[in-house]
Amino acid sequence: MSDLLSLLPGLQRAIERHATLAVAVSGGVDSMTLAHFTHTRTATRAVMVHAASPAVPAHASARVRDHAARFGWNLIVTDAGEFADPRYRANPVDRCYFCKSNLYDRIRHLTDAPIASGANLDDLDDYRPGLTAAKERAVVHPFIEAGFAKSAVRSLARAMALEDLADLPAQPCLSSRIQTAIAVRETDLAFIDAVEQEAAGLLPASATIRCRITREGVVLELGPVEPTARNALERRTAEMCRSAGMAFVGIKDYVRGSAFVRALL
Repeated sequence: MSDLLSLLPGLQRAIERHATLAVAVSGGVDSMTLAHFTHTRTATRAVMVHAASPAVPAHASARVRDHAARFGWNLIVTDAGEFADPRYRANPVDRCYFCKSNLYDRIRHLTDAPIASGANLDDLDDYRPGLTAAKERAVVHPFIEAGFAKSAVRSLARAMALEDLADLPAQPCLSSRIQTAIAVRETDLAFIDAVEQEAAGLLPASATIRCRITREGVVLELGPVEPTARNALERRTAEMCRSAGMAFVGIKDYVRGSAFVRALL
């Protein structure tokens, strides 16, 4: 808690240097916590913008709408339009660049306020082409400015009594489950979401679950899980794959970013 307290003044300054902000809210812990802090702990007037998309799990969109209603956010729900962009649908190595470009351009059409993202310091250690799109559009990153890593964001969520957010597992967009250069299709995203929701019903809320579509077929990646649940999930996922006419490779241990294959391009 002492580390968090030392970071909070910097976060407040990073936000309040803007009279208004448009906070891009995906439904994950980072952007949701930033939205809450901006709304309740600063003098900055904020509009929260959520892009509903086939690549965003329905439960994430529902979470954004629920928090907006309960806490009185000024919320805009929009379509970022990335599925109208053939560069995005082709799923190149820099797909996220086109996703974020479409998102931020759409927000700019909705408001003149500076755009803020929930990116944190941990994101700087990964390949994030979306940050390039953000830089080109002068998007601000208050958590990065204030020195917040992911752990500090979770601590802030707990300190704000946002327990439903603090323990959320990382939840990148559904398109990140599709191996590089396999085209992104809405039907595949719906299948991925269905498999992951099925798995979530059998595992703890904090469990890491990724349904990957690869050249070999469908892979279900899991964090540590009890053998009984793992076996049940293997059977159920195999059934869902058969019903969808897809090959099932099996269950593997979770590996961050395993669908991202730079060597393919």
